[in-house]
Order: sequence, then structure tokens, then C-alpha cells
Amino acid sequence: MAGNTAAPGTTVASRVLAILAAFDAGHRALTLTEIAERAQLARPTAHRLIAELTEWGALRRDAQDRYVVGRRLWDLGLLAPVQTGLRATASPFLHDLYGATLATIHLAVRDETSALYLDTLRGHASVPIVSRVGSRLPLHATGVGKVLLAHAPDDVRRSVLAGPLTRLTPYTITQPAALERQLARIRSEGYATTQEEMTLGACSAAVPITVGGQVVAALGIVVPDLRRTRGRLVAALQVASQGIGRSLAAGAGPDGRPGPPGRPPS
Repeated sequence: MAGNTAAPGTTVASRVLAILAAFDAGHRALTLTEIAERAQLARPTAHRLIAELTEWGALRRDAQDRYVVGRRLWDLGLLAPVQTGLRATASPFLHDLYGATLATIHLAVRDETSALYLDTLRGHASVPIVSRVGSRLPLHATGVGKVLLAHAPDDVRRSVLAGPLTRLTPYTITQPAALERQLARIRSEGYATTQEEMTLGACSAAVPITVGGQVVAALGIVVPDLRRTRGRLVAALQVASQGIGRSLAAGAGPDGRPGPPGRPPS
């Protein structure tokens, strides 16, 4: 929930931000009353600000009279340096990988304790996919997330391992010691896998994208079963990730500027 915007001296900007912060992966569509409650705003105040945000295009009303995030915010989000730099550089490699596998391909970075999906190419196989561009999923239950967590700073790993590690399917790893052993193996072997840990019927493999010794992103693939194809898919992922890393080192970094790549999210 957003901060206490009812405190004395609260600015209009903080109230608008509280309204936008009411939306997250679990609350994609909200009524006026729900937004007011989650933003801790009086209903008349919320109504006035929501009307302005809707007119500007930051919010939109759906057929059920609920509010959803509008296209104007999406357009602004695409201007973020992490989007324009890393995503543009990686795009040709993602398409090559998709062409070689016809599987779902993911590009993600770490955003605090979540995996933020920068790009997704949908595969031909009938695999349940919950990620989409701009979505955030748990680090402990996704292939790209495990790669990013394995290479995250110690304090981030400690925070995630301290839990709670949400059980999303019967196969989600929720024991900190077991997850910690898996993260060590990922650092040693250079790739991560999941077996229906985020969604039943979906398995994944993922590898890091490294520039100058720093892991700046993760590249993943989602298929119905990894038992016969893991080696081939991991090899294809590694070739693509190495190409992305070389391109980033030679040109624009993940921050979208020429020269050395910027630091990964903290």
C-alpha cells in the first residue's frame, strides 16, 4: 500500500504518486473506492485526481467501470534508459534465439527484489505464460529471476532468503537453505532452470548477460519440458547472451548512453 498521504503537508504530487502506486501486479484494475483506500486518500480527493489522470491518459476506465493504467504511462516507460539501451541492443539476439527455438524468450533485469521483464517474445508451444513486458515476478520462482538473484549483492540475497518465499505452485522452492544451494550452483554452472515453479506446465532455463564482469540482465527461455532439450537450449542462450554482452560493451550500455555500461539496478 502507498505511504500515509493523509499526513499534514502532503503535496498534490505525492497524492498523484500514491494513486499510481495503488496499481501493481496483483491489482491491475481498481474501482475508485479501491484506489482511494489503497492510496489512503479521501474519496473526493481521489475522484478529482483520478479524473485528471484519466483525461491526461495516465489512467483509463474499462468496461466494468474500473481504472487501469493508461497508454500514456506505457509510452513514458518506454523512454526509460534501461528500456531504450539494453532492450534495443538485445532485440536482434532475442529474435535470432526465437527463430532458432520457436520458444518463449524473456529479457529481464533485477528491480530490487523482483525480476522486471523488459522484453518477451511469445513461442509457438502451448505454455502458460504469466509474464509480460513491464511485469515484475518473484526472483525465487523464475529462471531469469534466479540468475539475477544468484548474482545480486549479498544484502539483496539475504533479504530474499529471509522470506517469505511465496509458494506459487507445488514445485516452488520455499526453503531458504535449498534455494541458497541452488543459487550457488547457478553461479558455478552459469545457468538456472525451473521446473513448473512459477506456473504449472512451464519450465525455464536462463543465463546471465555480463558486461565487464558485471551481470546486467538475464536471458531466459520457457518451454513445456526441459528434460530432452536443456543442453541445447542453454547453449543457445549462452551464445545469445555473449553476443548481447559484446554489443553492450562495444556500444551503448544498459543506461542507454555511449561508452561503458551503467551499473545494474541496486
